[in-house]
Amino acid sequence: MKTSALEYTLPEDLIAQTPVEPRDSSRLLVLHRESGALEHRVFREIEAYLRPGDLLVANESRVIPARMFGRKEPGGGKVELLLLRQLGATRWRGLMGGARTRAGTRVRITAGERPSALWAEVVETGERGERVLEFSAPVEDHFDELGMMPLPPYIHQKLADPERYQTVYARTPGSAAAPTAGLHFTPELLLRLRDRGVRLAYVTLHVGLDTFRPITEARIEDHAIHSEWCALDTATAEAINRARLEGGRVVAVGTTSARVLETAARHGLLQPPDGACPWRPLAPFEGFTRLYITPGFEFRVVDALITNFHLPQSSLLALVMAFAGEEYIRRAYAAAIEARYRFFSFGDAMLMV
Repeated sequence: MKTSALEYTLPEDLIAQTPVEPRDSSRLLVLHRESGALEHRVFREIEAYLRPGDLLVANESRVIPARMFGRKEPGGGKVELLLLRQLGATRWRGLMGGARTRAGTRVRITAGERPSALWAEVVETGERGERVLEFSAPVEDHFDELGMMPLPPYIHQKLADPERYQTVYARTPGSAAAPTAGLHFTPELLLRLRDRGVRLAYVTLHVGLDTFRPITEARIEDHAIHSEWCALDTATAEAINRARLEGGRVVAVGTTSARVLETAARHGLLQPPDGACPWRPLAPFEGFTRLYITPGFEFRVVDALITNFHLPQSSLLALVMAFAGEEYIRRAYAAAIEARYRFFSFGDAMLMV
């Protein structure tokens, strides 16, 4: 498949700069996968499309304040850090921009213009600004003082409340970007869904920036994405198996949840006893995933998907095309642009059923 199939033209003023209030007042475009029919709703009305016995599976990863600033020592050149993954007690993989750095460079982390007690040494360099950094102390002890929320580069307005870039159920720190499909849920909406008989289970995938990087290869199959740590525990595996056994649907809240579910379907399976079960039950899974979902992919677990509108030429757009069909997604995106939906992280949502 040519990467050009993932291109579309988006007016810049449709890139959402701020979240809506309340969270569930965002718009919702419903795509029916069998017919391609579209409906325009408000997100809080999503309960009309969920049935008793359905299971929502959401990513409960929490965004860490992983954006930091510093100065080279010696020389004083300014640098910007974005921490992506913890490799050890004081070692992190991240991105570094600004003044040129190479292995052996020391960077003093700053609080505003004031140098702090924390410093880092570049121990390994990679492509596109990637660095492995060894810090003088555990970084997480300094997040509150020195860290900032790592908003995507297309968001140019300062976020008044950093918690608006977290889901209401975020609890396990580790992401460099929010699993944005979950930003639309409020506690009240989740309670209404529970009262309706819709269950909720959680997985974890710590989101890295590579997922959002554009595909630069001419063919999407030639693109490679980096690994991200994920986990699906025993309670969630049992909830999924129970829902499927009872005829409920597994509804992934976001592409990150979908990737965890489909990774587990390939690596954490229990064999059905004597062919008595028409599907293979899931087992718990924990580890790294490099699952790259493109058109032609066979979904084994996900029956419905909630997601935001994704960037052109992104692996996430390829994923939703794999789930709902290339032509239906193109039509849906065109309809959303015509109706002036808000796009990307703080934008509106889609439900594909």
